[in-house]
Amino acid sequence: MHNKQHAKSIENWIEKAKNIISEEIASELADSIELYNKMNQIFESIREKAKKSKVKDIKIEKTATETTSIKTNLSKSFIFKQIGVIHTPYTDNAPYQPISNDEGDFKIEIDPQYTKSLHRLDQFRYIYVIYYIDRVSREYKNIVSPPWTGGIEVGAFASRSPIRPNRLGLSIVQIKKVSDNVIFTTGLDVFDGTPLLDIKPYIKDLDSKCDANYGWIEDLEGYEHLLLHIKGIPHDY
Repeated sequence: MHNKQHAKSIENWIEKAKNIISEEIASELADSIELYNKMNQIFESIREKAKKSKVKDIKIEKTATETTSIKTNLSKSFIFKQIGVIHTPYTDNAPYQPISNDEGDFKIEIDPQYTKSLHRLDQFRYIYVIYYIDRVSREYKNIVSPPWTGGIEVGAFASRSPIRPNRLGLSIVQIKKVSDNVIFTTGLDVFDGTPLLDIKPYIKDLDSKCDANYGWIEDLEGYEHLLLHIKGIPHDY
């Protein structure tokens, strides 16, 4: 009944507006009213069948609202596709950052269907490697304490902690060579078998910011020494 009143109101408006809108527009509006009425008839038919089947009354308007809510929630979720796998010598422990001269085999194996996507990648010296951190079992916390800071607490987004809302990892490594669907690299700071999500070239000047700083790390006592640990640089003290 409510929908019929809407249709009647629109019909009255079209009649009054014929003098200020074209016949073509008036005709299209009339066609839309006819379609609207047909939809109402279908809804009424479904409603009657539902009553006979002892099903609760169907509220079309509520259903539309719930559908919108579901779509809104789904829009906050994303699905990523694994495009390959990263191979490293690390099975139990991995460094905090890539160690360029680390020993062992480091390679990124791309799924065969993406082999052509590697065309001319070997002309770049460095690449970004984006991957899924699949070995972390600890729950996310807003405040973290990096193990090399001696108990200093910072926000998760102000850290390189692998425990993040979305467990995405990012490393910069040097390309040694590309052979078919395999990229051989310098040391990568991930476990063997880590799922690969994407690869992007690291471009000089575009990706290197000469005025970048060390943020809160500069406030730590002896931070120059800590940087050696962070970078994985061997040292005697």
